[in-house]
Amino acid sequence: MDTQASMDIIALLQMRLHALNDLHLTLKHIHWNVVGPHFIAVHEMIDPQVEQVRAMTDDLAERISTLGGEPNGTPGTLVDARTWSDYSIGRAESIAHLGALDLVYTSLIEDHREAMQATETADPVTQDMLIEQLRGLELFQWFVRAHLESSGGTLSTHGATTETGAASQAVDQARDQP
Repeated sequence: MDTQASMDIIALLQMRLHALNDLHLTLKHIHWNVVGPHFIAVHEMIDPQVEQVRAMTDDLAERISTLGGEPNGTPGTLVDARTWSDYSIGRAESIAHLGALDLVYTSLIEDHREAMQATETADPVTQDMLIEQLRGLELFQWFVRAHLESSGGTLSTHGATTETGAASQAVDQARDQP
């Protein structure tokens, strides 16, 4: 791989590292702030996701180093570099957090897919790592969506464009169901 391709991939991986570090912190925030009748189910569902996302960040950082870069995982760098806003839900019912988390996963998965596609030719090793991470992230989103879907397959967050909107839609649908 030439130097320019390596630098491009390092920059791409650094943004994925920021995104997954942010996800790890967001998941812990949800873990600490979830309440309501399904508290324990969601509380316990989140911790394994946290651990697996932390492992993904380690893989990304090590790949950056392998390619000759210097992974940066400091909070200030993450905040300065990110292109997304902080998670917007505080203490809330489980279903509200799950509605918002669905949007978080959707955005993160879309960006991870773009990174995976961008590495296809230049670095299939990195692409393989990103594919494996996508497998895990999509599984976690499925776990979240299982709480948000009706038996007919309708997703309560369908059409939501903000975390607060998705949270509100999820709560409304849950209250309307018997």
